[in-house]
Amino acid sequence: MKKLLLASGMLLALSACKTTTEPLYYHGEYNKAVYTYLKGDTTTPQEQIAALQTIIQDAAAKGKKVAPGIHAHLGLLYFDSGSPAEGEQQFEQEKTLFPESAKYLDFLLKSKKGA
Repeated sequence: MKKLLLASGMLLALSACKTTTEPLYYHGEYNKAVYTYLKGDTTTPQEQIAALQTIIQDAAAKGKKVAPGIHAHLGLLYFDSGSPAEGEQQFEQEKTLFPESAKYLDFLLKSKKGA
């Protein structure tokens, strides 16, 4: 009887140790995209835009939320490549998903429109 209780207790303890939590947001290859953006000499803006769009599409396909900053980064790339309408749309999407970023994105939008 003691062995059964001991085995049950050990099994319960071991099962309680395993905790797997899913990340809250999907990042995909975002770190690599940011690195190439900051490095600035390895890819074109269109390639960077394609990489970020792939991350967004992968997140949607997996039913996960896009990480904060991805839409804003994509918006900056659109502005830099001469597509301000798409850039503004991405900023608005970022503000919708992450309202706490609205003031900063409004500042960026104002500076991009004034530039």
